[in-house]
Amino acid sequence: MRMIPLADGTELATWTDGEAGVHPPVVLVHGGPGLWDDLGDLAALLSDQALVHRYDQRGCGRSTPRPVPEEQLTVRRSVADLEELRAALDAQHGGHERWIVVGHSFGASLALAYAGAHPEHVAAVGFLSGTGIGDCRTDFRAERDRRRGAAGITEELARLDALGPEVRSGEQETRWRALQWATDFADTADGAVRAERLAAVGLDIEHTANRLLAADPLVADDALVAALETIEAPVWFLHGLADPRPVAGVVALAAHARRGRKRIIEGAGHFPWVERPERTREVLEEVLRSAG
Repeated sequence: MRMIPLADGTELATWTDGEAGVHPPVVLVHGGPGLWDDLGDLAALLSDQALVHRYDQRGCGRSTPRPVPEEQLTVRRSVADLEELRAALDAQHGGHERWIVVGHSFGASLALAYAGAHPEHVAAVGFLSGTGIGDCRTDFRAERDRRRGAAGITEELARLDALGPEVRSGEQETRWRALQWATDFADTADGAVRAERLAAVGLDIEHTANRLLAADPLVADDALVAALETIEAPVWFLHGLADPRPVAGVVALAAHARRGRKRIIEGAGHFPWVERPERTREVLEEVLRSAG
């Protein structure tokens, strides 16, 4: 890990894997909002073919300062941070005039917002496990609650949820996160085990960032559609078939892309590279090739 300073004194925690090759460099944009980079295994699927960068977004994970003033928690600022990061990496490594931007979950929307604002610096976009447009929340919550009931975790999760982040012990917080994320996997029972690894990180969820960024108008439906209309690079919409977030909203968004490509990954939920790494690698290789 290394810290890359921005113009206003903020420092972004970053990681770089792989070596420069025939493909443009890649940046992976984590989700949340308000979480931290957990895309190391995803980077490993690409690092033998390209230079791959990851980072913790402003106010999240290991980046500084913490906490961040609320007025800085905007998608516009997040887009500016990503562009500053590109320029800093170009100064250090060269070859970053254009890069491939792959965002996961909320990071998928942030990747589109960035590409819409800076299309000249984007060689390809990966919209991985995003929500798309339309009323995805209703179907998502219904499916999430169904999976929780089927796995018998509803009551335990409700008890932990009622405590709140300020009261939960470290062990309770890890358990709460694992149960929250268990239904994001194709198999909830297996997902509880897999989610434990994602949850057992000694970092705080930035709930203020989650609230403000998720409601930011730059990731609203009309803004995402408008961004797509400015992006000439290929945009790949990648989604696990077993993701509780319905694929219909992603397909609806993809219809607005100039050069949209859709790939559904069977047997995978919200984290396809965890459950179906080989198939995810194949799809990501298509993204790399499309970028020239």
